[in-house]
Amino acid sequence: MTHRKITLRINGRPYAGLVEPRKTLADFIREDCGLTGTHLGCEHGVCGACTILMDGQAVRSCLLFAVQAVDAELMTVEALADGDRLHPIQQAYRDHHALQCGFCTPGFLLTTLAFLRDTPRPTDREIREALAGNLCRCTGYHNIVKAVAAAAAALASAPRPDLWPPAAPAPRGGEGGTTPPARGRGS
Repeated sequence: MTHRKITLRINGRPYAGLVEPRKTLADFIREDCGLTGTHLGCEHGVCGACTILMDGQAVRSCLLFAVQAVDAELMTVEALADGDRLHPIQQAYRDHHALQCGFCTPGFLLTTLAFLRDTPRPTDREIREALAGNLCRCTGYHNIVKAVAAAAAALASAPRPDLWPPAAPAPRGGEGGTTPPARGRGS
């Protein structure tokens, strides 16, 4: 199989590699870039564990091929904390015991980040709808919803532009393709 050269940016850093066209973006991120915070659960786009931000939009990295992300700007969970200082969303998850085994947490955190950027003062119903596409096998979601609400309040009380990824631009066409947002099951 012919390998293709790809270049992209992850968490503000450039990455390049030679990949088979069939290699998933999740595998490229984990194996080629060494960023193992992106987890693979179902590998069918159902669980949300592999959620990352691509050009500001939450996407399932297991459903994309690495070649579809050429020249894209990606954000993984590794970009949230600033050294030992947790991002307010991470801190809220910690404070409200929204972390169980932690396997699904990276996908929840990035889904929350994109959601709160676009919906800074959500209702509990909006939070539940936004998180419906992420599955956790350890909890009943009550503490996760509380954590997202607390994160929204914390971010609203001390707005800092450096805590937010850029908003999603218009869909990219051509070779890179597009992927629908990682949203609820019915979307």
